Amino acid sequence: MPEDSTAHIDFEALNQNAISAPVVEHIYTADPSAHVFNGKIYIYPSHDIDAGDAFDDLGSHFAMEDYHVLSMEAPDGNATDHGVALNVKDVPWADKQMWAPDANEKDGRYYLFFPAKDKQGIFRIGVAVSESPSGPFTAQADPIANSFSIDPAVFKDADGSYYMYFGGIWGGQLQRWRKETFEASQPESPFAHLPADNEPALCAKVAKLTDDLLEFAEASKDVLIVDESGKALLQGDNNRRFFEASWMHKYNGKYYFSYSTGDTHFICYAIGDNPYGPFTYKGVVLNPVVGWTTHHSITEYNGEWYLFYHDSSLSKGVTHLRSVKVAKLQHNTDGTIQTLNPYRQ
Repeated sequence: MPEDSTAHIDFEALNQNAISAPVVEHIYTADPSAHVFNGKIYIYPSHDIDAGDAFDDLGSHFAMEDYHVLSMEAPDGNATDHGVALNVKDVPWADKQMWAPDANEKDGRYYLFFPAKDKQGIFRIGVAVSESPSGPFTAQADPIANSFSIDPAVFKDADGSYYMYFGGIWGGQLQRWRKETFEASQPESPFAHLPADNEPALCAKVAKLTDDLLEFAEASKDVLIVDESGKALLQGDNNRRFFEASWMHKYNGKYYFSYSTGDTHFICYAIGDNPYGPFTYKGVVLNPVVGWTTHHSITEYNGEWYLFYHDSSLSKGVTHLRSVKVAKLQHNTDGTIQTLNPYRQ
């Protein structure tokens, strides 16, 4: 939603009509990546801290300096905050803005994947490792080679392959990599270097990971989203085109790529036959929430599917500090997903 969209909202009524409550209220959490490890739900969110700066489209108003890990015995249970799992000061290559992370597991070790700006102000993606899903995590000395932009989401396929999906436009800098090297001109403009509205939309990226999950095993590829006729979505189609917040889940043998449309605040999804796509646009998972962004994950627990997301209802819109929530998700018999409204009418 636009920055001033909360000015006339009745937050008491909004919270009463919300379909779910914040998972935790003692800190502000956003961008939840949820996984089930050892029968328990673990949530890897970003941590909103008001930096006291003026609001801008580059996210400078958030002092996002660390990650906490949350766990739940069940989606309707209480959440435990396991404390700081990783701080920016413990990441040798990183300078600031630790945005939306993800995590995964292999052979009993746990891997936290996270974006941060390096010393040159360029977003890179790092990896940190732990023996426990709750951390603490120890960061690798360098970011993943040839990584860029934000919002890593790591998907494990049935054959044991791991794929990272990533990218985000505007403050996420994806548009600055259109020529495969970082375009440093006009650094304060999130709109510089974007395609024209009648050009194909910028795509998220995907790359298979190496066996140790620490590097890309290949050059990243475009995650192409097409309409029902097979044509690529256009940049001006901002109710459907990709903006940020990649996620992948698999249902009945199909690959579901879901994402945020950013400035129009929908969580949408597209379906494909393999991890690389192309993916055919199918519809909306979640209608707009109150707040500056929307970001999600989709996870199965005990045979049921759940959407983890965030909104700014707890902070009553103040600087758009966000809180993680969870709601049950339904797949229809034809494989489509029932659209959720975050607030009852």
